[in-house]
Amino acid sequence: MADAATQRDDALKRSTLFAFALPAAPIAALGLPLAVHIPPFYAKITGLELTFIGVLFLLIRFWDVFTDPVLGVLSDRFETKWGRRRHWIVASVPIVMLSVYMIFIPPFEVVGAVYLLGWMVVLYIGWTLLTISHMSWGAELTPSYNERSRVQGAREIALILGMVAVLSLPIVIEQMQPEDLDHARVAAMGWFVIVLLPIMVFVATKFVGERETPRPEHVPFAETIRVLSRNRPLRIVLICDLLGGIGGGLVASLFIFLVEDTLKLAALSGILLLSYFLAGVFCIPIWIKLSERVGKHKATAYSAIFSGVTVPLIFFIPEGNALIALICWVVFGFNMAAGPFLYRSIMADVADHDSVDSGLQRTGLFYSLLTSTNKIGAAFAIFIGFFLLDQAGFVAKGENSQEVLDQLRFIYVVPAVVVSFAVAIIIWRFPLDEKTQVANRKVLEQRAIDAAAAAIIDVTGEPSDAQSSGPQPSGAGGN
Repeated sequence: MADAATQRDDALKRSTLFAFALPAAPIAALGLPLAVHIPPFYAKITGLELTFIGVLFLLIRFWDVFTDPVLGVLSDRFETKWGRRRHWIVASVPIVMLSVYMIFIPPFEVVGAVYLLGWMVVLYIGWTLLTISHMSWGAELTPSYNERSRVQGAREIALILGMVAVLSLPIVIEQMQPEDLDHARVAAMGWFVIVLLPIMVFVATKFVGERETPRPEHVPFAETIRVLSRNRPLRIVLICDLLGGIGGGLVASLFIFLVEDTLKLAALSGILLLSYFLAGVFCIPIWIKLSERVGKHKATAYSAIFSGVTVPLIFFIPEGNALIALICWVVFGFNMAAGPFLYRSIMADVADHDSVDSGLQRTGLFYSLLTSTNKIGAAFAIFIGFFLLDQAGFVAKGENSQEVLDQLRFIYVVPAVVVSFAVAIIIWRFPLDEKTQVANRKVLEQRAIDAAAAAIIDVTGEPSDAQSSGPQPSGAGGN
């Protein structure tokens, strides 16, 4: 088939995919301890209540939601001789490094809420600029429908490997038996990010270029909101990602309570997480192949159905049974990476579809919206999960009855199952497939040829061969 031949011609080298994906490792190595280790660490060194620390992080998350679209638009509109994305990635590095040092390795003996809030705001600005620019760059590396899944799949592998590496550090530190275990553990993770980030960014920006894309025009904010609200494919992806953030956030926020209190496997929690992430790494190629065979949106639906079917296995894990728990978490990990990288790949197609309809290039804005919906979902997940635990009478640092522990399993499983099947139903009839994407790319490529030809006429006064003989762009489907 001609389209298949075109896809093969557009294939990126493995070395390019490897180099591009490298910054994702420190990105993930930063994100995991921010969610798991930093809140209790600051609760101890500041003496603040854990609830108050949780409120601070919730406020920071919502602040991040407002800054994401702004930084996404900046990433779209301002470019240099390097292109549109790489200079923003490089600019984010010193911001992230400094704020990681101040948060993970605080140079003062006494720090308070204002210190934490201030440096977390700085960190999230740098981190958002880094992640949005990196995802947008990946979306623009190739116009190919299936190749975009390879790009985001490579990035997802790097993300998971970063998580695995940073999860291993506390285990190593604990064996060294330092005098202040909490400080040593957090500092090790901070130094890991500080050292790794500039190296990975240097390699990626040095050896991977950017494809030339149309320069975006300035559009009034109200017009942007109006156009986005009418974009059905965008709405579907954002709704599914929001639901995924809620489901994933609930499972993540309740994981420690489930493993330690209900399953009585506190010593196994780190191993369960490692097995979960490693299973995810090994299964990414399978999900890429499946997306090529059935389409990205249907592969996403299958992934959601898989979650909805397997999460109830939690009900059947006997208390204290390490082997069955390990097997279950390996199974859970089979599709843990599928949704995130498929949504990012689909969003690149949505950005192309929008560009066909609007004539604008808003990839950075679209990816900022994608990061925002997941953050909103995760923020609400913490509130929902902890609220339901309170209603059930769960005590975090005390004894709980068997009835309460059974309710914890129920709270862990049922919302995740409902969300998973809701995502599968919503994404199943997603309107953009490989055929639509190929048609959209032909329109965009012809527009680029016409724009180049027009520029030649402006300079020489003579029409170019491309303009006089090339095919005219065809219309695209509506939103």
